[in-house]
Amino acid sequence: MISVLVVDAQPLQRLGFRMLLESTPDTAIVGEAENGAEAVRRITELHPDVVLMDINLPGVDGIEATRRIVAAGGRSRILVLTTFDVDRYAFAALRAGASGVLLKNIRPEELLAGVRAVAAGDAVIPPALTRRLLDAFADLLDGDPCEPVRQDPRLDFLTDREREVLVAIGHGLTNGEIARQLTLSESTVKTHVGRVLTKVGARDRIQAVILAYDLRLTRPVQHFVPALPQDLRGETVMMPMHISSLVPSPHTT
Repeated sequence: MISVLVVDAQPLQRLGFRMLLESTPDTAIVGEAENGAEAVRRITELHPDVVLMDINLPGVDGIEATRRIVAAGGRSRILVLTTFDVDRYAFAALRAGASGVLLKNIRPEELLAGVRAVAAGDAVIPPALTRRLLDAFADLLDGDPCEPVRQDPRLDFLTDREREVLVAIGHGLTNGEIARQLTLSESTVKTHVGRVLTKVGARDRIQAVILAYDLRLTRPVQHFVPALPQDLRGETVMMPMHISSLVPSPHTT
């Protein structure tokens, strides 16, 4: 059973989420909060598997609440919901440590799939934002995206092979694609991905992508020639942690 904390300022929205999540046998609402500060407090009491977090909250907003929850080091994974189809909100949420971002105009089955994916250790990006987030990375990164690779002590813990895997993750390659590129088995790639995430302190694959861009291991889309893999063209992208590869939601590894 996946336990869920719903965080939304609107009572009717919370009721709708409750009705949906309690209509399935594998999800259950364990609590609600109407603002970010209350959400932070309730998580310490309830320890939910997943937090459905609205961005637009009074007082402490959803992004700041996400940041505080992640900083506390709990096991709860955060799925941010927003009515704003604006890249900067999605990017800020992912930066804060959210495991996914979904727009509120999605279908009920998409929300349920997102909750299950996040609970399983995956991360979710909505189809409308996937390509734009990567395309816009040049404007959102600190400094010049064309500058040399930045030095970071986390990279010192990676073997040469693990560093290659991190670069490939940053390019959005699936485990199968990484395996073919590096002439490895998929099971070996999965092992490498798990070790990379652990060594660099990434909560999930999305955070590893952000790190790869930040350190200039991966360049924004407009700064390198290869096109995005098919996975990232107009599909909802589930970005599994170390248990499976980066694939569109209809597929599994």
